[in-house]
Amino acid sequence: MAQAVEEWYKQMPIITRSYLTAAIVTTIGCSLDIITPYDLYLNPKLVMKHYQVWRVITNFLYFRKMDLDFLFHMFFLARYCKLLEENSFRGRTADFFYMLLFGATVLTGIVLIGGMIPYVSESFARIIFLSNSLTFMMVYVWSKQNPYIHMSFLGLFTFTAAYLPWVLLGFSVLVGASAWVDLLGMIAGHAYYFLEDVYPRMTGYRKFYLCISLASCGM
Repeated sequence: MAQAVEEWYKQMPIITRSYLTAAIVTTIGCSLDIITPYDLYLNPKLVMKHYQVWRVITNFLYFRKMDLDFLFHMFFLARYCKLLEENSFRGRTADFFYMLLFGATVLTGIVLIGGMIPYVSESFARIIFLSNSLTFMMVYVWSKQNPYIHMSFLGLFTFTAAYLPWVLLGFSVLVGASAWVDLLGMIAGHAYYFLEDVYPRMTGYRKFYLCISLASCGM
């Protein structure tokens, strides 16, 4: 069993393996009180005024306490990050990294801007970790690039991959989880999908890398 897990881990592409490892190590470290989530969460004031810039990265690595929800998100991270890197981005490791960077930039920007808008700022202020949203972004992008694959949800009903994000969003609502986390991932995923796939087909001109360069500089 241990050998099979080790072999499965070694066969993962580099970015998927690195992100999964960082997420598991960070979450376990917090569970064992080796590190504290208070040093990891996204706090604009601490980033800007106290130069704690690591928070821009670490808030994407912590998946809360180790429970069923943690295992659920680790499964989706390992599965869809791996599928994207091995198929859609085969031989394009740098492009896959830029996709994650773009998603992280969009998500961070949405939370920071939303925190300044009256009436909704309180909701955005509660979003201090964006790891789940980034994972959901990968699910959304994969579903858009593989819309006709047939899937089953807990053996209860079947659907095509195009509806996977909406099925998972509905499930999150049913179990009482915040829909904001999934919706943010869908927004970031759709922004990437539009710039990378839809816009070039509409115009014949690819502007994605210009956009991501500008966004990354802004981040």
